[in-house]
Amino acid sequence: MTVIDRTALDRLFYEARSQNGWQAGEVGDDQLKAAYEIAKWGPTSMNTQPMRLLFLRSAEAKERLRPAMSPGNVDKVMTAPVVALIAFDEAFYEQLPKVFPHNPDARAVFAGNEPLIKGTAFRNGTLQAAYFLLALRAVGLDAGPMSGFDPAKVQEEFFAGTTLRINFICGIGHGDPDKVYNRSPRLDFEEVASFL
Repeated sequence: MTVIDRTALDRLFYEARSQNGWQAGEVGDDQLKAAYEIAKWGPTSMNTQPMRLLFLRSAEAKERLRPAMSPGNVDKVMTAPVVALIAFDEAFYEQLPKVFPHNPDARAVFAGNEPLIKGTAFRNGTLQAAYFLLALRAVGLDAGPMSGFDPAKVQEEFFAGTTLRINFICGIGHGDPDKVYNRSPRLDFEEVASFL
């Protein structure tokens, strides 16, 4: 049934884990760029591509994030080689003439329609973020996505005065296998799917 081999599936899904701690080691800009170059090909509605990434490397940058983090996530952030603030741009539609050129009026579909802008930006930015997590795994990195933080504080500290909105935070590096929890159960197909 699958067209990619088990090794790839293990790396992306079966053996991959959300990380709670990190081994020492660098994450190169080339690795982050390679992951993005893979993830950017995932589908979004009208090719909107609203995800935006801000990578924090320095201790100073991570310290700016500390006050916004839930206590259980502080160490995950401070010890990660890279922390990604994964956001979405509510002005994504300004790029539509470039990314959706076969419809010259695409921008007008969104301009002034705040509910459509917000829903499209969040939904498609989240799709892209999921592609990016898988792409990080595909280039040999591990990811520790987290939502235990105060969005208003992150917004004010890093994105004030912009059209970017924080979605979630993700540590990136090489995970410490000693800090991974036992795998939790997943729901079966019959528990989540139905047919009409």
